[in-house]
Amino acid sequence: MKLSLFFAKRYLFSKKSVNAINIISAISVIGVLVSSAALVIVLSFYNGMENLILSLYSTFAPELRIEPAAGKVFDATQPVFGDLRKNQEVQSYSEILEDKVLVQYDNQQFVAQIKGIEPQSLLKVDHRGMLYAGSLDIARDSIPRALLGAQIQTNLRVAIDGDENHIHLFSPRKGASGTSINPMDDINVRQLAPVGVLHYEPGFNDLIITPLAFAKDLLNEHEYVSAVEIYTKDSSRVAHFQKEIQRSLGKDFIVKNREQQNPLLYKTVRSEKWIVFFILTVIGIIAIFNIIGSLTMLVIDKKQDMTILASLGADKSLIQRIFFLEGVMIAFIGGLIGIGVGFIFCLLQDKFGIIRTGEGVSPILDIYPVDIRVMDFVLVFATVMVVALLVSFISSRLSVRELERDAGLRPLD
Repeated sequence: MKLSLFFAKRYLFSKKSVNAINIISAISVIGVLVSSAALVIVLSFYNGMENLILSLYSTFAPELRIEPAAGKVFDATQPVFGDLRKNQEVQSYSEILEDKVLVQYDNQQFVAQIKGIEPQSLLKVDHRGMLYAGSLDIARDSIPRALLGAQIQTNLRVAIDGDENHIHLFSPRKGASGTSINPMDDINVRQLAPVGVLHYEPGFNDLIITPLAFAKDLLNEHEYVSAVEIYTKDSSRVAHFQKEIQRSLGKDFIVKNREQQNPLLYKTVRSEKWIVFFILTVIGIIAIFNIIGSLTMLVIDKKQDMTILASLGADKSLIQRIFFLEGVMIAFIGGLIGIGVGFIFCLLQDKFGIIRTGEGVSPILDIYPVDIRVMDFVLVFATVMVVALLVSFISSRLSVRELERDAGLRPLD
């Protein structure tokens, strides 16, 4: 192995004047370098976008959410829930009541999802990130108030800067017979004043957040709730705390973390990253296949050297290892430098924001975020080397076939 490595290094780092072989080898190194750097940069950018998207969703979604295993509502006055509310690990605990309602403003209507919450829960945890405009104080004064989803506010064009901008909410009356002459007798109608508008976030754009008491009155559901939402004091213990709650509640309830509350979002974000990684890997494999051309030209150029080695007793395995190690070294150098270039670029992007979305394009995203993860570098390097090993092995075997016939190399045992 030492002898074959010696020859491989000599051929790759030859001090002779630059010729076609050196140029082809350099092109092969550059091809691997560029593909490796591109993989590192793209993965880091996707990591940054993943963190941004999930952080925006996390602003709206609680750390833990308790739902009934069957049905839509349940009794939250059970002792186990009282103990959970008093638990020292809980920072914010809120009962939730949700259902579909019809919202009307200025003769315009919109079907929305009402979410009744305990108003103090908005203040126990910093929810300012979810607010686009207005205030979070939905319990102000004696007038019922609400936070509107972006789509509701846009469609109805509701102003939030005056107490006279009341919206009307309609919900079928629970237990109504449906035989009344006047259909409105079977519908609950309530009004409230919007005090804030939520940021745009898919899944929450049709949301209207109101005090729990108001939602219970409108939906005529005074005994049961739809869910319980919890924020913890130590986010690092969420997974452990989730298991504890699940054990105490039993199989009649489901305790969901943020990923389980919206699995499609998490799967979509992560699958997009790996789809792009696969596409760039295919492009990188094409670049790595330049090694075949480089080794083929090297074999032709060094045919006389191989003939001399054969006359000195070298067999096919030694010659094959020389060209195999040559290809591996090309990939190793290109991959290592490419990962370094990608790492430096990501650092510069993180510090100086080289790539931007454009001034005024997005109020949320001005600079493309990056998140550098060690495992991405390991993955890129491993991918490059595995492909290079395979390509170099095949190329070295094919390249010495001609030499075996012309130079009289002894075949493998």
